Amino acid sequence: MSGVCAVLGAGPGVGLAVARRFAREGFAIGLAARSASRLEQEAAALGVPASVAGADLSDPEAVAAALGAIAAALGAPTVLVWNAAGVTPGPAMALSVEAFARDLALSVTGAFAAARAVYPAMRAAGGGTMLFTGGGLALNPGYGAGVASLTAGKSALRGLVHALAGELDGEGIHVGTVTIAGTVAPGTAFDPERIAERFWALHAEPREGWTVEAVVSG
Repeated sequence: MSGVCAVLGAGPGVGLAVARRFAREGFAIGLAARSASRLEQEAAALGVPASVAGADLSDPEAVAAALGAIAAALGAPTVLVWNAAGVTPGPAMALSVEAFARDLALSVTGAFAAARAVYPAMRAAGGGTMLFTGGGLALNPGYGAGVASLTAGKSALRGLVHALAGELDGEGIHVGTVTIAGTVAPGTAFDPERIAERFWALHAEPREGWTVEAVVSG
């Protein structure tokens, strides 16, 4: 089982752990984040064909361009992993409308732009996987005091994933979310490598057993 896995929001925690997990299965890996230079060494260490792209993932045009660059280098992504999110900590009423909109753009609008960018090739191929990093605040938004934009973003993303899953299932495209109900930290129940296993398991599910959401809890 192999193909091209594009990880957008390839940070040092979950994003790169997922990239390493798919690389172990022989996938070529595309990495995208705001700074491409910091990804070069990580890409070289994967041991598989890899490509990096720098992009402001809150900008839909930049998202599409990054995925286009990955496709040009490696081939059309067969797996999309969206791992970007925006948060501006502080009281909700102290948060500017502009900051709120920027965070939502990174958490959910960019995710939708990424899905739209990879969809045509997946549809033409008769299948593919789109996976999104969710958060426990979408399940328990009452704990979102002080991180209103993140709570809204993860809640909207969860809704988007479930809506897309219902629409794209019939086209052979598996849409799912790994909802992380805790703080990511090495050596804990929320270790990035453990979370990456859940991404792989979701992708590897047989067609007749597809699920939309996997929750990582303590």
